[in-house]
Amino acid sequence: MAGEAPAPKYTVPGMTGAQGGEVIALLRGRLHALNDLALTLKHIHWNVVGPHFIAVHEMLDPQVDSVREMIDKTAERISTLGGSPPGTPGVLVAERGWEDYAVGRAESIEHLGALDLVYTGIIEDHRKAVRATDEPDPITQDLLIEQLRELELFQWFVRAHLESAGGTLSTAGADTERDAAERAARQAKKQP
Repeated sequence: MAGEAPAPKYTVPGMTGAQGGEVIALLRGRLHALNDLALTLKHIHWNVVGPHFIAVHEMLDPQVDSVREMIDKTAERISTLGGSPPGTPGVLVAERGWEDYAVGRAESIEHLGALDLVYTGIIEDHRKAVRATDEPDPITQDLLIEQLRELELFQWFVRAHLESAGGTLSTAGADTERDAAERAARQAKKQP
């Protein structure tokens, strides 16, 4: 899991070394999640097929660019707090608490169903991080809130493809990416 880094030798004024170390550990997890999200978005971008290919393909590149900017700001915050941001794939894989994205070449709606679950996981964990940084570091909290704004917007873009006119998500109740992809595909086949 994330957070195996040594305590920083210094941190920002107004925070103790222990507080800085806790926030760095938390940000390492967010950094890994964002790096993984950027790679997952590009994977989908390259592997999406079907009648809505171009809409999804072109929707994802701005999301990748934005997530890459989030990655950079998160890494810079880790450095500012006196930590060393891990940027190698080996560290990401060793410290993450999730498996690789489960869908390969697939229809647009299948990828969007799976991506909805990916965004849900990242957003839920970002919200936990926001709560955890309330007292020790409102600057990091502000960074995470700013990121949440965009992540939630991107999930809305995805969900617009998965929502019925009555407001029901085709991915409701799915607990794996493959399940979400299958539910989205089944629902799409039911619609005229």
